[in-house]
Amino acid sequence: MPANEHTRTYDAVIVGGGHNGLVAAAYLARAGRSVLVLERLDHTGGAAVSTRPFAGVDARLSRYSYLVSLLPQKIVRDLGLDFQVRARTISSYTPAERDGRPTGLLVGGGEQRTREAFARLTGGEREYRTWQRFYGMTARVAERVFPTLTEPLPTRDELRRRIDDETAWRTLFEEPIGVAVEENFTDDLVRGVVLTDALIGTFADAHDPSLAQNRCFLYHVIGGGTGAWDVPVGGMGALTDALAAAARAAGAVIATGHEAVRIATDDHRAEVTYRTADGEGVAAARHVLVNASPHELAALTGDPAPEPAEGAQLKVNMLLTRLPRLRDTAVDPREAFAGTFHIAEGYRQLATAHAQAAAGELPSVPPSEIYCHSLTDPTILGPDLAERGYQTLTLFGLHTPARLFDRDNDAVREELLKSTLAQLDAHLAEPLADCLATDADGRPCIEAKTPLDLERDLRLPGGNIFHRALSWPYAQEGTGRWGVETRHANVLLCGAGAVRGGGVSGVPGHNAAMAVLEATS
Repeated sequence: MPANEHTRTYDAVIVGGGHNGLVAAAYLARAGRSVLVLERLDHTGGAAVSTRPFAGVDARLSRYSYLVSLLPQKIVRDLGLDFQVRARTISSYTPAERDGRPTGLLVGGGEQRTREAFARLTGGEREYRTWQRFYGMTARVAERVFPTLTEPLPTRDELRRRIDDETAWRTLFEEPIGVAVEENFTDDLVRGVVLTDALIGTFADAHDPSLAQNRCFLYHVIGGGTGAWDVPVGGMGALTDALAAAARAAGAVIATGHEAVRIATDDHRAEVTYRTADGEGVAAARHVLVNASPHELAALTGDPAPEPAEGAQLKVNMLLTRLPRLRDTAVDPREAFAGTFHIAEGYRQLATAHAQAAAGELPSVPPSEIYCHSLTDPTILGPDLAERGYQTLTLFGLHTPARLFDRDNDAVREELLKSTLAQLDAHLAEPLADCLATDADGRPCIEAKTPLDLERDLRLPGGNIFHRALSWPYAQEGTGRWGVETRHANVLLCGAGAVRGGGVSGVPGHNAAMAVLEATS
């Protein structure tokens, strides 16, 4: 920033240049407001970035967040973003062993193939018919709920009337999701596949009375009004690069290497003190939008800290020279890994893993899921790697809360990674290690991130990818009109911890911008 920039007053100062902060910046700048974005790191994007994590290897991976479902097309259109996603032809594959032989469940590739896959696994039509009925219900809910995410918060009763399905309301909003899973499905593996959407980044049992698992499930089945999870073309960094370009083109100033350290406000005017390599400065603003966690917001304003947050996932990035062969020869690995490849995610396995982790132990059979970005979008690979058939793998492990890593993060990470990959190897016809590429220094192209690593690298509280427990998408006491309001009239929360936050959506950024425009119109 120019040397005298700290003397200027902006209409809005945005703390944090992650995707939500950039969405807010672009909307406000396009509306003619003066905007300054302060980003602590030397680049924008937050958790939605693409990087080359392996030395000397031309593979640009979505290092943290990796799939897109909750980003409304409205935001892409409104901001004129040069950004695309591609649908995955396969939804999921879950390997299993039945009667001593390898088998599995492939969902996708057309209705007939999915029907046949259910019959091959379960021996009949019942589970498939139930699957169709259950996800038909969630699709109807998605159509009604998703459009509300970029509108002022509805009340609980308004959302219930909009859904207009008492069975769906009870299933998703009132009873633990485990009740519906057990009432509708009989096969343990099918039950587990359904439940996984309730556990991504959420440490909970299927019958947790808090319904944290229900809120997680809801956000995983409403995206785009369909529940589909798509691949970002060019990697996740393509989205944040497009957002940064849109914000700059509209006139926003983006200052990297500027760490906000304090926010002072009288509810009408605010001052944000920031730190750079050259010292401190101050930016004045009518509104401050904080694209950081509620914990960081409290630290900046001097308010009482919220309840501690805790993440519960293992994120692993890999580059392979080829996809491994499967023990289940009825399925092509290019299809099995194109969707979500579920590992050790049977219903009983998930319950056991949760119970062990809750007791302070690493799961003996750690559950996880994998997908291959490069099968759908090979542009993230350099031409030479793509021509030679290299592929990426992204693994997301469940039920590994941050507390398990407190004793020795490095040692526990290695132990967990080893046992997680062993569960994958059990379903492969060759060890995954034989397929791993090596970097310029001869090291295997694999990196793992625990909740403590995410807390260190991205300041996610406790490594929680949602910043705190997900919220219901309706108004509750203290949520405000848009779900971004705080106890300070001109300080808004536009990060994942806002109501209707979490995931790569841009929704909190959009809603915070709308709140500012309403207040200043």
